[in-house]
Amino acid sequence: MSLLGQSAIFFGAAILAVPLTKRLGLGAVLGYLAAGAMIGPWGLGLIGDVESILHFAEIGVVLLLFLIGLELQPSRLWTMRKPVFGLGTLQVFISAALLGLAGVALGLSWKIALVVGFALSLSSTAFALQTLAEKGQLPTRHGRAAFSTLLFQDLAAIPMLALLPLLGPGGSGAQTDTPLLSAALAIGAVAAVAVGGRLALRPALRLIATSRIREVFTAFALLTVIGTALIMEYVGLSMALGAFIAGVLLADSEYRHALEADIEPFKGLLLGLFFMAVGMSVNIGLLAEEPLLIVALMAGLVGIKMAVLFGLGRFSGLSHASAWYLAIAISQGGEFAFVIFNIAVGAQVLEPALSELLILVVTMSMAVTPLLILVMEKVAAARRKSPVACAPAPVIEEDNLVVIAGFGRFGQIVGRVLRAKRIGFTALEVSPAQVEFVKKFGNKIYFGDASRLDLLRAAKVDKAVAFVLAIDDVDASVRTAQTVRDNFPDLAIFARARNRNHAYKLMDMGVEHISRETFSSSLETARDVLTSLGLSDADSDKAIETFRGHDEGRLMAHRDIHHDEDKMAELAKAWAKELEEIFEADAKQDETRAGGR
Repeated sequence: MSLLGQSAIFFGAAILAVPLTKRLGLGAVLGYLAAGAMIGPWGLGLIGDVESILHFAEIGVVLLLFLIGLELQPSRLWTMRKPVFGLGTLQVFISAALLGLAGVALGLSWKIALVVGFALSLSSTAFALQTLAEKGQLPTRHGRAAFSTLLFQDLAAIPMLALLPLLGPGGSGAQTDTPLLSAALAIGAVAAVAVGGRLALRPALRLIATSRIREVFTAFALLTVIGTALIMEYVGLSMALGAFIAGVLLADSEYRHALEADIEPFKGLLLGLFFMAVGMSVNIGLLAEEPLLIVALMAGLVGIKMAVLFGLGRFSGLSHASAWYLAIAISQGGEFAFVIFNIAVGAQVLEPALSELLILVVTMSMAVTPLLILVMEKVAAARRKSPVACAPAPVIEEDNLVVIAGFGRFGQIVGRVLRAKRIGFTALEVSPAQVEFVKKFGNKIYFGDASRLDLLRAAKVDKAVAFVLAIDDVDASVRTAQTVRDNFPDLAIFARARNRNHAYKLMDMGVEHISRETFSSSLETARDVLTSLGLSDADSDKAIETFRGHDEGRLMAHRDIHHDEDKMAELAKAWAKELEEIFEADAKQDETRAGGR
């Protein structure tokens, strides 16, 4: 089959599989793996030469390491040194030791067990961070702990990738007579790339940038990555090490963001191709032949890593629930395991059969992670609803006229105004991380889910005059509004709405005082834009007030039909036309008045 035909098959499989797994909450990596398995020798058999494709697609991993290096500015790494080199170091070495001992117990030699244990101790950076971001958990304490651990894992993968070729019976780099000369060549290559890159890369980038030809700049960026990678490969080290060093050298460069923007698309495509090639190489027949063995090994991998991560999470001060979230989020094997196993096979450290088995185990562990997170969320939701399992409501001694539910950026501004006027308020916040953050600035705030009736009673909502609903999450906001409206029907609710649909949901519950969070600030910006274009202050103010009145009128007029999207779209066009006619009529009226004067 021609290269063009193979490309069409790869693109088609990715387009079918990746959006589907994303929609199911399983992540893009699993989509690429599934696409590769579908078109590979164990699937439809559309692509046969897996090894060649896998070798070419390793450039995606090389580009990934370059981008990781670009992100690791020395100043940023220094501020994160404690969680990165504390929690991260403990996780990698404890997990690697336990997994390696398990490998020895299963009959592996110490050298193979060392490689396997270390590879399996690494988690999927792309998979875990994407999952945490989708759940909105990156800003939480367990989210930050997971990020720090993953960052150290990315760093720890570099020396392993570099040392793998040296563990085998022969090197794949330059032909030398002695191991000492090989080591000297490797050290010299690293030093040459580091020193030469620092002295030559930035001036060369500056010279290329003056040409103002973007494709030449992109070509030079790719040449930089591939060139340093080839130097490392020649002396018997990992190509990824050279790319990583090049990235670190340019992390403080003024061209860092331009390099990242130019290389990111190539990295995304080639890394996706790499995962598809790995999926093609997954021996699905093994799962059919040894299902119990595969499931047992996967359960052992996930179980050991979860135990280590939960213990370290509790040791580092995380709550019981946060430690479980951390343990589940990064309990899977990662994409670096695929890289390490494939390089280890090439260096004759691992047998291909063992590599196939381990790749299948890692893939299964990635597949089961979203299911474990789903179970965790169901359990947490059930505990929140259970009167017995719920944490007791805090004892709140304040007896204030205002209760603020949600003390993020919106709620804090309301609170600052009330404090300035010496009006007492009680603040409730469901995020432990936000509670700890706000306390640092001397604010008194109580942890808890404001949709819980017992917490609202503890906050003395029945004695309040106003309830400020400033919760960011739409579902949680609506749930809290319903609880307040059902149990305290006479209490005035002043609600924040993220968007128009959120506002309509609150209206359906009888909430009358609603502020759309970006509406007023957007109008202020629009007013400044009109003024900068030459309109007078009076004309700008009039235009903004006309738009405000028109939009608020439309919001109220459409409240009964907002569920009908087609009708809403039709009316939106009509109201936009009407608004243009209003502005046009006002302009003519102003011209008439000016002519009369």
